[in-house]
Amino acid sequence: MAKILVTGAKGQLGNELFEISKKNKNHQFFYTDIDDLDILDKEMVKEFISGLKPNYLINCAAYTAVDKAEQEQELAEKVNFEAVKNISSVCKYQNVRLIHISTDYVFDGTSCVPYVENTKVNPISVYGKTKLKGEKAVLASSDSLEAIIIRTSWLYSSFGNNFVKTILKYGKERNELKVVFDQIGTPTYARDLAKAIIEIIDYSENKNEFKKGIYNFSNEGVCSWYDFANEIVSFAKIDCIIKPIRTIEYPTAAIRPAYSVLDKSKIKSSFNIEIPYWKNSLKDCLKKIK
Repeated sequence: MAKILVTGAKGQLGNELFEISKKNKNHQFFYTDIDDLDILDKEMVKEFISGLKPNYLINCAAYTAVDKAEQEQELAEKVNFEAVKNISSVCKYQNVRLIHISTDYVFDGTSCVPYVENTKVNPISVYGKTKLKGEKAVLASSDSLEAIIIRTSWLYSSFGNNFVKTILKYGKERNELKVVFDQIGTPTYARDLAKAIIEIIDYSENKNEFKKGIYNFSNEGVCSWYDFANEIVSFAKIDCIIKPIRTIEYPTAAIRPAYSVLDKSKIKSSFNIEIPYWKNSLKDCLKKIK
């Protein structure tokens, strides 16, 4: 039985891990957030981990306000880089296996084929740049740290604030919503990602092998934000017209990648993981929200 510590427990992924762990009898789960553990305080992290002695740490903690990060660069860097550096360092010396969550925003979006893990990174937003620095902090310790980095995209769930809940809210209040059609990617249901992480831990425990490195994870399929919004209102039976617009018509503080589809071949073959199609997962999530 593995002892698993989850940081950032109040976020979307942390909440989903908590939900599925209720039925998991194979491992012990411990959850922390900023109220319990300030990951910016290295000594606190060191003391907490040395006391708990977990086998795995799943770092779900992150600064994810993509547009606000353009004005709050220092805060974004503290959470997405400095805190990750603290966690990586402590995990390294305490022999804790680290699973760290990153993002498709480390890519610039100029590709026209799905990104594989070793595609050249080139973030175009503050958020993406700070997340890349976090990845590098993990990899800097990789000689003696057993670590997995999972890049994911367009995360949503029944918890917190996300695109799905925004469309549901405004779709009920308005007759028409304008959504960009020229940003292409794949949604990720946080519950599917949570299940995949547990599958990775199960595999590692059963095979006594930890396949460290970078992996991509999102649901299967490809869509635009416009397509995604259309499916949300359709499945939820909301009478709202989704109007397609170009990114240039919807200016934001942070530039988004125009294309950020992730190739999941590596994670599927490495851990025998089956990934659901994005529309099926969206239906499952909407049932929970209702």
